[in-house]
Amino acid sequence: MEIINTVLSGMLMPALLIGTGIWFAVRLRFFYIFHPIRFCKTLAQAHKGGGVSPVRALSQALAGTLGVGNMAGVATAIVAGGPGSIFWMWISALCAMSVKYAEVRIAVEHRRRAGEEFYGGAMYYIKDILCRNLPRAGAVAGGGFALLCLTNSLLTGNIVQMHAAASVFPWMPPMILGGIVAAMAFVIACGGAGRVSEITMGLIPFLSGAYMLISMIIIVRNGDRLPQVLGEIFSSGVSVRAAAGGVAGFAVNRAIRFGVTRGIFSNEAGCGTSPTAHAAANTKSAHHQGCFGIFEVFADTIVLCSMTAFVILLSDGAEQGMDGIPLTIYAYTALAGRGAGIFIGISVILFAFATVICQTQYGAVAIGYLTSKKGPYRLYLAIQALASICGTVISEGLMWQAADLVVSLMTALNVGCLLWCAKREGILQVPSGKRSL
Repeated sequence: MEIINTVLSGMLMPALLIGTGIWFAVRLRFFYIFHPIRFCKTLAQAHKGGGVSPVRALSQALAGTLGVGNMAGVATAIVAGGPGSIFWMWISALCAMSVKYAEVRIAVEHRRRAGEEFYGGAMYYIKDILCRNLPRAGAVAGGGFALLCLTNSLLTGNIVQMHAAASVFPWMPPMILGGIVAAMAFVIACGGAGRVSEITMGLIPFLSGAYMLISMIIIVRNGDRLPQVLGEIFSSGVSVRAAAGGVAGFAVNRAIRFGVTRGIFSNEAGCGTSPTAHAAANTKSAHHQGCFGIFEVFADTIVLCSMTAFVILLSDGAEQGMDGIPLTIYAYTALAGRGAGIFIGISVILFAFATVICQTQYGAVAIGYLTSKKGPYRLYLAIQALASICGTVISEGLMWQAADLVVSLMTALNVGCLLWCAKREGILQVPSGKRSL
């Protein structure tokens, strides 16, 4: 699995995601960067009225991405790839914004309707698009992505989250923590997308705001050391001498690999999961909801992941052999006191819980795509509950290897479909009055 991940995550995924993102961004004329006022107005005018609002859909999508990716993922990237991995996390995020826009927009355009509610996701548009010319391939690809989505909801959406949560309070028996989360997630998931979006809408904005506030206080207090941290990020991420030679070149390669893969793990751009949440929004247009997809990547990676990275690099935790959630908690405790560390620990558990219920909803949509029978859905919920318990005791190395593999496969299939249909579907045309940008 390590060899496969080295090829996929170390070479193919960075090239695919960055290359596709640049091409999409050029075709979109970087409208979200060069027209910020118009972009913000688009976000404000997105709600059509009634149903799941675009903001609530965004909160659910953020619930599926915020948490372990922003804390453990960033810490792991720094330990494995050095400070330069943060530079490549930024690059992947900037490129991924256009990819996220495309996948959210096409998901809204190809969603289904059940009464007053909408549902959809990558598996639906993959099937619709490919079946036009390759019916059998479209059916196989759509079903394959749905199975990958199910696996991802159990793995990165549950096991990875619970493993991180269990590391916060080592004095609590892991299986008890897993059992509590499993029971609560089961009850909420049975309420459907509406209940999931209500919980995430109440939880995510508060947690994100408090996390940003504490991080900003730490960064401002240590502002005199920030230029040094930024220098380390850029010098180790972009170095012609390093890229050209020996051990240093290997270090740059690891920085690219872990920066891009952890960037994908954090914001999920390109892997096709969050379009499931955005497809449920009663939005004014597919373009409007696509803009919320761009904002999702910005908030998740450019803002929250960067804050986590700065705090970790301002501390000495990485030099002491720490990794993952313990490294993040140590950094906040060392720089802001025990209270900050306790809050981060509690936040990890709450973020993990929000991700579990959100990803369970993604899995439910995938189950609905594969079959209309109730039995498989009940079995899936039981497996999710078991995964919550197993995730607290699983080997960390095996867990990350499997997570990287599944996310890479999903990204390859989803981005490949987006490239196939980019011109045909008009997803790179942005409405702007009487003309397109």
